[in-house]
Amino acid sequence: MGYGAWGRKRLLALFAVGVLLLVPQAAVWAGELQLQGLIEEALQASPEIQAARAKASASGFRVPQSMSLPDPMVMVGYQNEGTSRFTFNEAADSQYLFSASQLFFFPGKRALKGEAAAREAESLSSSAKGVQLRTIAVIKELYYDLFLAHQSMDLVREKGVLLRKVEDAALARYASGGGMQQDVLMAQTEKYMLLEREEMLKQKIQTLEALLNATVGRDQAAPLGRPVAPVFVQYSQALPELIAAAYENSPEIKAREKMVASTNARVRVAEGEYYPDITVTGNYGLKGPAFENMDMWSLSTTVNVPLYYTTKQRPAVHEAEASLREAKNELQTVRLKLSSAIRENYAMLQTTERLMELYRQGLNQKIHQDFQATLASYATGKTDALTVISRLKTIAEIETSYWGQLVEREKAKARLEALTGMTDSRTEEERQ
Repeated sequence: MGYGAWGRKRLLALFAVGVLLLVPQAAVWAGELQLQGLIEEALQASPEIQAARAKASASGFRVPQSMSLPDPMVMVGYQNEGTSRFTFNEAADSQYLFSASQLFFFPGKRALKGEAAAREAESLSSSAKGVQLRTIAVIKELYYDLFLAHQSMDLVREKGVLLRKVEDAALARYASGGGMQQDVLMAQTEKYMLLEREEMLKQKIQTLEALLNATVGRDQAAPLGRPVAPVFVQYSQALPELIAAAYENSPEIKAREKMVASTNARVRVAEGEYYPDITVTGNYGLKGPAFENMDMWSLSTTVNVPLYYTTKQRPAVHEAEASLREAKNELQTVRLKLSSAIRENYAMLQTTERLMELYRQGLNQKIHQDFQATLASYATGKTDALTVISRLKTIAEIETSYWGQLVEREKAKARLEALTGMTDSRTEEERQ
């Protein structure tokens, strides 16, 4: 009896293993793939985002370095009278020498250097936010492309079911002598084309999953579920509002503005090099006990003279001014490109919405009813196979185009969010 129970358990375990082997890997890991979960994971794991954050963090440590004074100089030496023998404590001029000096910048230089470094650090911080927004936009685009690939796979399979009905009807008519073999071959050819399309979609799904995993920061072979269908929400933002929001919120514009401020401060730093710095030096001479109270000390200041300003300071100012002009022109270039990209994506969004409305009007129940009626007419010999297959192709093309336009709309919307800096990409800690 015990052996029988053990045998049933073993048989059940073998059956379970067999089921797992027969079920495709994707089915085992099947489930809904949430976009927000991917974005939050990418904010913590994306190597590109982490690298940009580390670069911005590193730049912050340059601020105190740029404001720091040069290291003080310390000197220890000995002065002897004559060269034949050691005369310390025997000759009045023999002594141990100690010296310390410190260079001090001309007033205002340290503050200007710190300002330039701080503005550059802020620029890199804004650039890191721009990388974050662009990464989120890429994740959204790949997510919607993956959804479209899965949806196209469903449409291909649905079309395959309807096509098998056409094939069955063609075989029935041919068997009864009321149809032609050409109709059967036509239906089978369409079926094989669908199989080819399905294999191509499987390959595309694998490619998109690998790209999505890499962008998020996962292993490329990590399993992914099926993306959730995007919900259509009417886009309410007007073009002037988007451009104004971009000029105000875009991290790329802010990065360029901070770089202009940094180079402007560097111009003033270069102009400040016309003014001399001061080095203060203290000296102490220690003599032996025989010359008590005869130790010597001195305090001196040294000022550098910018004598070669025509080949040093002046060219440095011209260089900084040229860098400032470069930064200002780059800022203007970014604004123009940003405005152009916003207009392009906004036009694409509006176009996709109009096309979706057209496809929605075409995707009514009548078109499916018309196909069923045409299929019934073909079964009774009242129409030909080419008409039935053409109606089926029309349905498939309209459905595919509808979902394709919806995905393109969502991708354009994602790009607009990244361009305008209005994506809610904060972490949970930042939201709190």
